[in-house]
Amino acid sequence: MPSSRRGLLLGLSGLVAATVTLIGARARAARYYDGPVSDHFDGTYFRDPHGAAPKSFTDLARWWASRGDSAAWPDWAPSPHVDRPPERVTGTALRISYVGHASILLQTGGRNILIDPVWSERASPFGFAGPKRVNDPGIPFEALPTIDTVLVSHGHYDHLDLDTLSRLVAAHRPRVITPLGNDTTMREHDPAIAAEAFDWHDRVEIAEGVAVTLVPLRHWTARGLMDRNKALWAGFVIETPAGRIYHVSDSGYGDGFRFREARERYGPFRLAVLPIGAYEPRWFMSDQHMNPAEAVQALQDCGAELALAHHHGTFKLTDEGIDAPPRDLRTACAAAEIPDERFRVLKPGEAWEI
Repeated sequence: MPSSRRGLLLGLSGLVAATVTLIGARARAARYYDGPVSDHFDGTYFRDPHGAAPKSFTDLARWWASRGDSAAWPDWAPSPHVDRPPERVTGTALRISYVGHASILLQTGGRNILIDPVWSERASPFGFAGPKRVNDPGIPFEALPTIDTVLVSHGHYDHLDLDTLSRLVAAHRPRVITPLGNDTTMREHDPAIAAEAFDWHDRVEIAEGVAVTLVPLRHWTARGLMDRNKALWAGFVIETPAGRIYHVSDSGYGDGFRFREARERYGPFRLAVLPIGAYEPRWFMSDQHMNPAEAVQALQDCGAELALAHHHGTFKLTDEGIDAPPRDLRTACAAAEIPDERFRVLKPGEAWEI
């Protein structure tokens, strides 16, 4: 290798290492939330009493050492669809637009609700490295209708995109609702992000006939190397004139307790939005991400009439191929005798009107 190229690579490696060290040092000292101790908060860290702790750094190194077996993704996999949503959807109608990965626009009851919006090129703390999107957001940013409310489920970079939040605040001034501690991250980045933070089972009224309740999931969160679980994560039960929507951001399946709990406490559900991607290898991912067969079981557990798949096809985060989640979902639905139209898979830019 020429010395100039070797020097460039060494310089980039040093920059990445220094940046990671800085993020880790700041996160170690950071305190994202001060509040009373509970069954899922010990005064510093959050945990799921029915979940599992995040994998260790040793396990992470073991996974990365084996990633030669990871399925290759294309550099670019554009969707043939582009959505330009209406300004409002009123009454009991429900319109869902799939932006891509975990980003979804819900329109119902005259309200526009954007969930986990990511318009950035990378799901990463770095602008030059990390998972890079392989298709454009399904809604061009300038084509968004007026956004009333943004729901951010947790702090992982493929869900909490600070640059996108700043763009949304500048353009729309939405109300931002998130679990405890994530508001600190948002305000430190941009004081104009007037985030409101809530605990599991807190109910927040958005408008007449529209409300959201934050609900427990089997997951975890972090922004750096040393801040694991200093903020909370959550799913959302969204009450609308079109029925109740159960939105699961990231979650392992475990024994299914969280999905049965949601049904018993907050059902019945018209629609469940369930993740189907980022699940291989199972020894590493099963505690935090469902595979498609588990997503089908989660649908049965929560009892929703309909389901929409998300968390697939835009960012390569784990080892399965880009087409594996929808293919494996179709197989799992067939095995469970669930018709395809009950558990839908959309491409970025496609919309589903219910």
